[in-house]
Amino acid sequence: MEFRCWNGTGAGRTHTFWFAIMKKKLIAAAIVVAFAGAGAVWYGKTMQETEKQSAKPAQPPAVTVGTAAARQMDVPVRLTANGNVSSLNSVDIRPQVTNTIVKVHFREGQFVKAGEVLFSLDDRADRVNLQKAEAQLEKDKATLADQERQLARSKELFSKGFISQSAVDTVATQVEAQRATLRADEAAVAAARVALSYDVIRATSNGRAGVISVFPGSLVQPSPTAAPLVTISQLDPIAVTFTLPETELQALLGNGQAGGSVKVAANVAGRPAPLEGKLSFVDNAIDPQTGTVKVKAIFPNAEQALWPGQYVPISATVREIKDGVVIPQAAIITGIDSRVVYVVDADKTAKPRRVEVIYSFGTDAVVNGVKAGEIVVVDGKQNLRPGSKVREAEAGGQGGKGRSKAENKEEGRGQTVAQKIAP
Repeated sequence: MEFRCWNGTGAGRTHTFWFAIMKKKLIAAAIVVAFAGAGAVWYGKTMQETEKQSAKPAQPPAVTVGTAAARQMDVPVRLTANGNVSSLNSVDIRPQVTNTIVKVHFREGQFVKAGEVLFSLDDRADRVNLQKAEAQLEKDKATLADQERQLARSKELFSKGFISQSAVDTVATQVEAQRATLRADEAAVAAARVALSYDVIRATSNGRAGVISVFPGSLVQPSPTAAPLVTISQLDPIAVTFTLPETELQALLGNGQAGGSVKVAANVAGRPAPLEGKLSFVDNAIDPQTGTVKVKAIFPNAEQALWPGQYVPISATVREIKDGVVIPQAAIITGIDSRVVYVVDADKTAKPRRVEVIYSFGTDAVVNGVKAGEIVVVDGKQNLRPGSKVREAEAGGQGGKGRSKAENKEEGRGQTVAQKIAP
């Protein structure tokens, strides 16, 4: 639309110009208002979609873990202890008479046999006493023989009426007395021989000789406070004494009553394989302070691998758990009053489950609360919470290994939470 004003001065053209400008401004304003309305509508829809999406809970990423399947197997219960090696027969050799050592017939550390001569004492006085006792015995034997002949003559004279009965009885009494004297002489000879035998000291059993504390010329006497002349210790077989918990007492006694034997192994340093022995003794009382019972095992020791006084680690198989469910100990989370494992369901969801540890051995444990074949989390369990989704670690990776920094960082944030909810 044009408005012209003719005033004769050309002002009509000026008004037409300004009306054209105003028309363009109005069109531009209409376009801006249209675009603003469309933007407002788009922004409103976008905000609504954002609010809807923010109202939905965020699904955390799956946690990478290492798992293992629970196995069912027979598990032997092995207990370990520190054993003390001792000789089955250790004898302190002491003199029985006061005398002087004349000769030592063996060396320190030598193996001796029962009855072998160890020491010789000065036997001159005892030998003379034996000879004196034997001489007295011979004298009294001759006297007895004479009195027996006199008794025979007296009985013959009595039968002819030359002597009385009392005379015969007197001679008979003398014969009986002499016989008693003869028996005393025989006892004296035996005592002298015993005294003479004390001058030769012999080994009472097979074994290894220890330190010799005397030498030829030493005066020895039978004093209980004095040091022994030598100690003879039996080394083959040999005993190992140790203690086991009182909770295994019935298993120990049950094996003995059933005619079985508890196998025991001794781990000796420097040997490629442990020595095998058998339990031979269970003490008749439990130590109330430690709650243990003392036991003893016998080991063959022909190679002298065990030595008296030595301490060796001992393992004893006291019983066997039939059809036990075994899982790695690393899968168990120990709480204040309970133990928990994370079990992975078929939909890859980790759920906590209480378990009871029956027996631990090596890196595994026998538990109640998990069935054979179920999958338990071994590595990465510290990053889990009840209901977490899991995925298996890649081959060669365990737990957090082989993952991105972002995943490891995410697990680091979740570790505190997982530890708090773990019993």
